[in-house]
Amino acid sequence: MQNERQPCVYILASGRYGTLYIGVTSNLIRRIWQHRSDVLPGFTSRYDVHHLVHFEMFAEMIPAITREKQLKRWHRQWKINLINAANPEWRDLAVGLGFTPIASGKTRDGP
Repeated sequence: MQNERQPCVYILASGRYGTLYIGVTSNLIRRIWQHRSDVLPGFTSRYDVHHLVHFEMFAEMIPAITREKQLKRWHRQWKINLINAANPEWRDLAVGLGFTPIASGKTRDGP
């Protein structure tokens, strides 16, 4: 995946069936790096939510924002079902984007 602007909705997890975070960005690579590096204080750094378990790409930002809002309104089980449908092992999809796997208790790093 190139480092270019493309709207994307993503779900991060602290681990399998762990704490979930839903976000939207125009640059998935940069945003995942920010989350993994904890450069911005907030929910994902506080609860160690750094594993990319689902993402959806869009051609334009408005539909991506609409989808993010929709997913945030969903019940937790619906979000889990969405993740399980495409990623039943809850693999960290960021590894496929060039990031180093996160090991428990290890420092997080970017591509």
